Amino acid sequence: MNLQAQVPNSSGTHTPRTAVPDGACDAHMHIYDPRFATIGAPAALVEHATVDDYRRLQRRIGTRRTVVVQPRVHGTDNAVTLAAIQSLGLQHARGIAVVRPDVTDDELQRLHAGGIRGIRFTLYTATHAAVDFSMVEPLAHRVHALGWNVQLHWSADQVAEHAALLQRLPCTLVFDHLARLPQPDPLAHPAFAIVRRLLDNGRTWIKLSGAYLNSAVGAAGSYADTDAVAHRWVAQAPERLVWGSDWPHPTEPMNKPDDAALFDLLARWVPDEATRHRVLVENPAQLYQFS
Repeated sequence: MNLQAQVPNSSGTHTPRTAVPDGACDAHMHIYDPRFATIGAPAALVEHATVDDYRRLQRRIGTRRTVVVQPRVHGTDNAVTLAAIQSLGLQHARGIAVVRPDVTDDELQRLHAGGIRGIRFTLYTATHAAVDFSMVEPLAHRVHALGWNVQLHWSADQVAEHAALLQRLPCTLVFDHLARLPQPDPLAHPAFAIVRRLLDNGRTWIKLSGAYLNSAVGAAGSYADTDAVAHRWVAQAPERLVWGSDWPHPTEPMNKPDDAALFDLLARWVPDEATRHRVLVENPAQLYQFS
């Protein structure tokens, strides 16, 4: 049934067919707000992607908890993410920041008090990257002391190149977007075996998100070529998976995905209802320290 008006940066208007449990968490989304400092090209600032816009998506999808991930365009000025957490309510929202090694201990404590529970290294493309690979290890040690995670948006080739680094890190690791394994044979890429080994250490997590990022068949093919990867992660570590919308889909400026359809992928990837509840409620509560 068509129950909702159009949500900015999302196609379709239907609600999900899959039941959304109470306390479900969207563990990966971004807020873009021109009131806050930006870096790089102005065109990278996604319009109509404020907290008020996101609340409309929440009403459509039915999630309550949220993890706000600092977007590249706002650099290391995490004010936009802290403001979003405050607006959404600390009882319902957490954040992932971007920092550099010169961040002070006082600033880390301020971020923690504001709801930050991890840092992100967006290194998939070098353009306007606020951090680099040399910063991963020293920062991982510092945030590990706070109980935070280190979130990685890396290409599969980058994961393979830096496998030794990943093995050394002491902290919880979170791989974005199904670990970005490429088509046409994602399970054959060396990064698949590396991430599988990391999953065995008990402190590596994966986000079931961004199906469109490494799908050759796309929405027209219901992202079916992502199923094999998702099923492998679900089979290996259902207790360390979370789901995210990736709204407002900054990599898709012209053809925004249908967020209800993306949510419904969970019914295919995680057909067991109890496990799906775990992915949506219990797992993110543990990873992001919701009460």
